[in-house]
Amino acid sequence: MISGHPTSLVPAGLSSPVLGWLQPGLVVAALLILILSQVLYALWPYRRRSYLAALLMTALGVLLGQAWDVFGLPALRLGQANLLPAVLFAIALQPLADRLPIRFP
Repeated sequence: MISGHPTSLVPAGLSSPVLGWLQPGLVVAALLILILSQVLYALWPYRRRSYLAALLMTALGVLLGQAWDVFGLPALRLGQANLLPAVLFAIALQPLADRLPIRFP
């Protein structure tokens, strides 16, 4: 048995160049967008609207929350993702989701 601590959590044969490029903040932001868009789509008291519009407005809100971090303004963070401004921007942009002209043929 080999003693000592492992240097990597990924087995030697399973490492890929994609894992080095993929940052944890991107994964957290993507999960935040998906979860928050589902919650806002289900709970927002507006007439029927498309989920894609709610998803786009949520993604824009999370992107603005990350820009908030670039400017160095105070925020509540979840890992590398800026949680509080992202949620507030996503909620503020939801009324605009009804006005997006998204049409599918």
